[in-house]
Amino acid sequence: MKFALITAILLSSIGVAQAASADKGQALVEKANCASCHGAGLNAPILPTYPKLAGQYSDYLYYALRAYKVGNSNPQFGRNNAVMSSQVQTFSNADMQDIAAYVSTLPGNFVVKK
Repeated sequence: MKFALITAILLSSIGVAQAASADKGQALVEKANCASCHGAGLNAPILPTYPKLAGQYSDYLYYALRAYKVGNSNPQFGRNNAVMSSQVQTFSNADMQDIAAYVSTLPGNFVVKK
């Protein structure tokens, strides 16, 4: 059962960039006020424990949003964070794909160590 859920989520995320709308994602990000925690351009978090999101891969972002939505109901897939869990409950899978598509287009400054 748990593998079927993970497989279904991974398969649905394969076409995120093609099927998703970055414009719709931008409107959803602004409506949800994601910048209040993740900072300007979603690249300057207000606390060091909050992640930079800008420029992250869209499939990873979608997977993370889905995991927050699942939460504790599936501890092997879900992520447990009260703020994020409540933020994503109203989003459909298409909404989360749109958000992921938008956030992945933002310029980010991840540090890659060699």
